[in-house]
Amino acid sequence: MRTSFLAREVRGGLRRNFTMTVALIVSVAVSLTLFGSALLMRSQVDRMKGYWYDKVQVSVFLCGANSLAVTCSSGAVTDAQRQDIRTTLQGLQPTVQSVYYESADEAYARFKEQFKGSPLVANVTATALPESFRVKLDDPKNYDVVANALNGKAGVESIQDQRKLLERFFRILHGLQTFAMAIAVAMLLVTVFLVMNTVRVAAFARRRETSIMRSVGASNASIRLPFILEAVTASVLGAGLAAGTLVAVKQFVIDARLQPSLTFIAWVTWQDVITILPWLFVVGIGTAIVASGLTLRRYLRG
Repeated sequence: MRTSFLAREVRGGLRRNFTMTVALIVSVAVSLTLFGSALLMRSQVDRMKGYWYDKVQVSVFLCGANSLAVTCSSGAVTDAQRQDIRTTLQGLQPTVQSVYYESADEAYARFKEQFKGSPLVANVTATALPESFRVKLDDPKNYDVVANALNGKAGVESIQDQRKLLERFFRILHGLQTFAMAIAVAMLLVTVFLVMNTVRVAAFARRRETSIMRSVGASNASIRLPFILEAVTASVLGAGLAAGTLVAVKQFVIDARLQPSLTFIAWVTWQDVITILPWLFVVGIGTAIVASGLTLRRYLRG
């Protein structure tokens, strides 16, 4: 009987405040969607960092005929200089795990493949692209080991640490992630105030009922529970909409559109999404309980 009574009270309360209930559901759905999107973005950044940092290489560009570096004063790299650079790199094992030589023709072929269909291809020749060694390290942080060994060596035009390029990119992503989380927190605060207002209106509208219940000896918990359950019900529905939105983004945006065309990116998996979904309900329900509980305290005094 108690369960059926609570169910009737909750249904009646939701119907009486239908407009505010709909507004609450939409507000919860929007705020939790933003919150879930921020968590999903964090998972995406972490997955991309793990994927790309594992592939990070140090690029050692060799002197060409038109190089202006001090180490290229004698002109294009010679066979002896090239072999000396290779020997130096191979002598840095185990810090250097592998060394791959790429000729100017191979660099040009890779350039044409990467920029296929771009007008850049027509304006670049094989002689414009330098020879290079691609160096795979045991740890991307050991770039200085290679740089110190090759700095000032004849035949070396420049040394590029790909990790630094990636760090700039990930700093931008982290900035976007922080912005998204800030928006989500702001929306959660709006939701808290909306829950408090909804519960306040409901409590005011049913103040005669609560007064009678208090007169016959009902406990504060018994009086408070229907109001809290109404807020929790609306929050669960909003969290369900937010969860459905994230699932749809994963299915129809990431899997169906982005992943097939951007195969070089390590995208978030379904496991990442499944890990996030319970947090939407936890945050939604927790917000409803805390906000409604604080609001009802003033109506249960005495």
